[in-house]
Amino acid sequence: MSAASSNDCPHLDCVGEITKEELIRKSHGQCQDCKVGGPNLWACLENGCSYVGCGESHADHSTVHSQETRHNLTVNLTTLRVWCYACSKEVFLERKLGPHTQLPSTAKPISPVQTPSPDLKAPGSPTSLRVPPAGACDDLDMETEEEDELRTRGLTGLKNIGNTCYMNAALQCPNCSFSFFLDCGGLVKTDKKPALCKSYQKLITDLWHKNRNSYVVPTNLFQGIKAVNPMFRGYSQQDSQEFLRCLMDQLHEELKEPIPEPEDPNQAVAMDDSPDEDSHNINEAEMLISEQNQNNRDWQKEKNLINNLYRAGSHGDLDKDVDTTNELMPIISSQGAIKAQGRNSGKCKAVTSITIRPQSPSGNEGVTSRLSSSPPKSSMWPSLSSTHKKVPSFTPSKSKRQRKYRSIISEVFDGTIVSSVQCLTCDRVSVTLENFQDISLPIPGKEDLAKLHSSSHQTALVKAGSCGEAYAPQGWIAFVMEYIKSWFWGPVVTLQDCLAAFFARDELKGDNMYSCEKCKKLRNGVKFCKVQSLPEILCIHLKRFRHELMFSNKISTHVSFPLEGLEMQPFLAKDCSAQTTTYDLLSVICHHGTASSGHYIAYCRNELNQQWYEFDDQSVTEVSESCVQNAEAYVLFYKKSNDETQKERRKVSSLLNMMEPSLLQFYISRQWLNKFKTFAEPGPISNHDFLCAHGGVPPNKASFIDDLVMMLPQNVWDHLYSRYGGGPAVNHLYVCHTCQNEIEKLEKRHKNELDMFVRLNKAFQEEESPVVIYCISMQWFREWEGFVKGKDIDPPGPIDNSKIAVNKNGHITLKPGADSGQISEETWNFLHSIYGGGPVVTVRPSVSHQEAETSQAEEKIEVETRSV
Repeated sequence: MSAASSNDCPHLDCVGEITKEELIRKSHGQCQDCKVGGPNLWACLENGCSYVGCGESHADHSTVHSQETRHNLTVNLTTLRVWCYACSKEVFLERKLGPHTQLPSTAKPISPVQTPSPDLKAPGSPTSLRVPPAGACDDLDMETEEEDELRTRGLTGLKNIGNTCYMNAALQCPNCSFSFFLDCGGLVKTDKKPALCKSYQKLITDLWHKNRNSYVVPTNLFQGIKAVNPMFRGYSQQDSQEFLRCLMDQLHEELKEPIPEPEDPNQAVAMDDSPDEDSHNINEAEMLISEQNQNNRDWQKEKNLINNLYRAGSHGDLDKDVDTTNELMPIISSQGAIKAQGRNSGKCKAVTSITIRPQSPSGNEGVTSRLSSSPPKSSMWPSLSSTHKKVPSFTPSKSKRQRKYRSIISEVFDGTIVSSVQCLTCDRVSVTLENFQDISLPIPGKEDLAKLHSSSHQTALVKAGSCGEAYAPQGWIAFVMEYIKSWFWGPVVTLQDCLAAFFARDELKGDNMYSCEKCKKLRNGVKFCKVQSLPEILCIHLKRFRHELMFSNKISTHVSFPLEGLEMQPFLAKDCSAQTTTYDLLSVICHHGTASSGHYIAYCRNELNQQWYEFDDQSVTEVSESCVQNAEAYVLFYKKSNDETQKERRKVSSLLNMMEPSLLQFYISRQWLNKFKTFAEPGPISNHDFLCAHGGVPPNKASFIDDLVMMLPQNVWDHLYSRYGGGPAVNHLYVCHTCQNEIEKLEKRHKNELDMFVRLNKAFQEEESPVVIYCISMQWFREWEGFVKGKDIDPPGPIDNSKIAVNKNGHITLKPGADSGQISEETWNFLHSIYGGGPVVTVRPSVSHQEAETSQAEEKIEVETRSV
């Protein structure tokens, strides 16, 4: 409920002082007129009035009391919802933060509405009245009164705006995530251009609006995807699956949030010690930056002091790095090497047959870690006072730590495949782990089918631990009948055949031999893969198009696929923890035509009435299941099916309808509740999307906390917690002062580093003939610039000049054409004292080195003269 719609009630000023304990006490009483007991008694909220009356389920004396006394506001003692008789609508009392909590000056209070009620007890009081936000419980109700009206939603077409049938079909299919963009619209926030997630949210809202038009024109989203991917510019026909990949990658990039990582305990100790020295360093750096009017002589003295301090520093400590980049996902293997392969950041590119993107683990991973935004104590500019005790230099990691991210896209579509390669000479097994967003399956021909169905191959597959179980129920009679049919009507290919072909063992020999790390030679090997973790939505792409150098062709073989009960158990790794392995078809993209020209349509199952519909651009038509099964599938979307989850949703709905009085109200993540409503396996309750590591609300989320949380009665929370675990339990919201202090420290660090760099660089520009010019990698410099300007969360790793340096006869020089920048010696010393790294690359020899060589030569001549 927006503030505008809630603040229209002018009667909130009449609310008297009342506590929740008093309301609970009244709920155990009875109507003062007819003496009937609860539930659903109503208490008058007029200042000084203590009336309690029954509701409509009895004689409705509460309404009679309002009419006789002109007391407008009353509260339901079971649900704690407030009704205004004069306005004839529900209103919401203020819900602020806890005691001694102040928001930043730029942030809005954590409150569903701004209610002018000065007579209420101070909201900071633990006993203040707290009413659930609008729809907090309704959003969990699985069977609403508007169900009949909702049955017609989601049947809106998309206008073709110039060969965009590929886009229209792709947009209609992944409606599994529609619920998130509808129910959790407040979470769709981004500062990244072109803000495609906002355009997508607007499109989904239009498609599912109850007063829907016959079609929607997706112009804004089309312009946004063209701005990100030039391949979709113009009006030529494109591949629907490629569009879908690019769309999902961009949505993930805009909506992703970092997952907290466990900190290195040694680093944490280094960061927490010597607070006084750190404060002294900061003050001295501020004094240095604030001095703007110096003459050239004083500035030269200052530069010499900086360089002397740098040269006196302990460079050995900076070089003793500890590798903390081991962020890889663990794999259990009985022998051989274990590797882990994250997802590449390149957009719209698949590795082999798996679409991958930067690693996005499950939402509950790393939630117990400690977040810290404060800079290392030694990362500030070293003390400029020669009498002050030197601060130990901070030891940076060898490379910038790679953060893990999650988004609604990764939680819906991401799965994991484990690939194993065995050397047939030494039996060494190498294991890699790859995240996938969709799986591209080959369509096997006659010979491949015969091989897959043969008993000898089944035995080999079973021995290899692959997918021979997929054909276990099929006997020889069924196989012979299908083989005879294939001679008359072509090969009968099922989706299970395609999956079996993809997961079948692959012999690596000939030109495709395996490079064994143990043998140090090319060896014959065997490769096979399994699914380590299953996604909520399994996206399957059938390789119908084959692109050669001079021409392209399309495989039009019909692939039969199940509408319900796709079983993935035969293709799972032994240590896969998935509880649900069965999938039901959600939607399918079909292509009609040839490789050079054609038309895309989509078949989608409406989530509200479970009917199938054909989406052909603007046209939406109800179709039968047989029509869907006979379609020439190109991309299929399967959703996990779990009857137990449906029972849990009905159970929660019944608990909500019980309206039991609740002593405590629990805050819970709105995003997790959306997963509970839509996912077959929602996982443990995770409230960490609105909590920081210290248990408070992060300051940057305080202004829109109502978009992140809902309030549940105690009985519903107890049931969800006992069933799914997780947490933590939250009964009180407050802005985290620790995070606020860390943010202020980080901003101070940003300002200090940026101001010092600007000053040093300005002096460098004014210097007519510098004695030495240092080079720095622009790739690293851009990362540092993004950090000090607040665009990146993490500081850059150590300075990495390896890409711009070349070693010639033992001397490091600048690589020709390298992406580098030029800075002064003082600037290099300043950055290197904070971040370390190297190597040092100069474009002019240092005069100090020449003077040292001249001095050594003079001493040598003097010694030789004396000997003579």
